[in-house]
Amino acid sequence: MRVAVADYGAGNLRSLCAALARAGAEPFVTTDADDVRGATLAVVAGVGHVASAAAGLARSGVADALRERAGDGRPVLGICVGMQLLFEESEEGGAGLGLLAGPVTRLQARRVPHMGWNTLVVSAGTELLGGLDDADVYFAHSYSVRPHDASVTVAEVEHDGPVVAAVEHDALAGVQFHPERSGTAGARVLANALRWSRSA
Repeated sequence: MRVAVADYGAGNLRSLCAALARAGAEPFVTTDADDVRGATLAVVAGVGHVASAAAGLARSGVADALRERAGDGRPVLGICVGMQLLFEESEEGGAGLGLLAGPVTRLQARRVPHMGWNTLVVSAGTELLGGLDDADVYFAHSYSVRPHDASVTVAEVEHDGPVVAAVEHDALAGVQFHPERSGTAGARVLANALRWSRSA
């Protein structure tokens, strides 16, 4: 399975590609909109600032390609900042792709950023996180999505209140944590994501 990992100019994507390869994919990093359109799965991943990430995707035409994929019901997976980019305006500055409704807001917690391991509370009916309820995964973020439709949230963690850890809706999915840094649990997430993308 060819997996296009969108490059918006920030973050080290090599470790994610290595983890995807271990899960059985053929990942490649690209700024080419046609590559993103043609891949079995498109992944938006990485770290950084939402506004600069969105600008990078727009410059290359990848933003439009991702919107086309979503409109056609073809799978898109967002990881960390990539999940935030699936949503709308961000308090960090700038706007995401608007594929899911809701803002991105700064965490209201005693410790920001939310950094380190935390335990998933997984909702029923998620393909992406099947078998991962109560699993520990690795986070590094200061902002969190606030979906308007609560049904898209498929996992949360506790960090001075509930924080959305994963979303899933039709051919769109996202995780706020880093699967490539989450050991066995993260490897299972990526394997689930490949299976999900084949059926999405």
